[in-house]
Amino acid sequence: MSSPINPARVDFVTLRLFCAVAQSGSITKGAEACHLALSAASRRLSDFEAATGSRLLERSAQGIALTPAGHVAMQHAMRLFQGFEHFSSELKDYASGVRGHVRLWANMSALTEFLPAALATFLALHPDIRVEVEEQLSGDTVRALVDGLADVGVFAENTPAYGLDVVPFQTDELVVLCAKGHPLARSRRVDFRSCLAHEFVGLNRSSSLLELTSRAAEQAGIAMRLRVQVRSFDAMCHMIAAGLGIGVVPLAACEAQVKALGLKVVRLRDAWATRRLLMATKTGEAPSPAAALLVQHLRPIGALEHPR
Repeated sequence: MSSPINPARVDFVTLRLFCAVAQSGSITKGAEACHLALSAASRRLSDFEAATGSRLLERSAQGIALTPAGHVAMQHAMRLFQGFEHFSSELKDYASGVRGHVRLWANMSALTEFLPAALATFLALHPDIRVEVEEQLSGDTVRALVDGLADVGVFAENTPAYGLDVVPFQTDELVVLCAKGHPLARSRRVDFRSCLAHEFVGLNRSSSLLELTSRAAEQAGIAMRLRVQVRSFDAMCHMIAAGLGIGVVPLAACEAQVKALGLKVVRLRDAWATRRLLMATKTGEAPSPAAALLVQHLRPIGALEHPR
């Protein structure tokens, strides 16, 4: 078994150099970016590899490339830099009189429907706390909480959340949107199976909403035909209005676009169309006082029962 890395042999200058070399593919360019002599940069990289006990860089006539171990080292180095930036940011907050800092990650539905008003009242009550908000996919939010990159997260119920303390936050109603000339526009309520006869507009990447509708299609034994995939509910609504397909969206998140674009709302009979959003913090780690205040403020919005 290899011995652990001696922290005394690795410093931030070396880590920054390693990242600069990896990103530029050149020791010369990396040394220039870090304002180091080429000989000093080469020595630092050699010492770094010796400290890790692994070869991190492949050197060739074409330049520098990361080995598999080098990719792992790069990920950890970037995480250290991000943590140091948060450290510096929080200290600056204290120096400037902002005495609390909370990193809140949430999915698109929560940020569009529920969090703006809740955050407005929270910040009015606690003007000395700064809330850094990021819109992320539900799965990414869970990973950020586990990795310590977020303090509080809000995500969809069907997202695996091992290693987190989870409480209910809110529920949203999923509906089908279609253009007024679409065959479904004559219906007030449908089951999702009937919708699978038509082409869909959906979110791209593996969003929790796309995973939910794809799973429902699999259970129905009918392939879901995605004609267009986009990055936001706003873009979905414009594509649906253009007649490119139908889409499943949270009703409250899209009410403004429904009115502006003249879209037809068709409610779903399926039980999963009532979707719960969850709020979480990392298990086994007490949140900061500012994060605890935010959780306490947001929690009364949701139901009191424990999630399934």
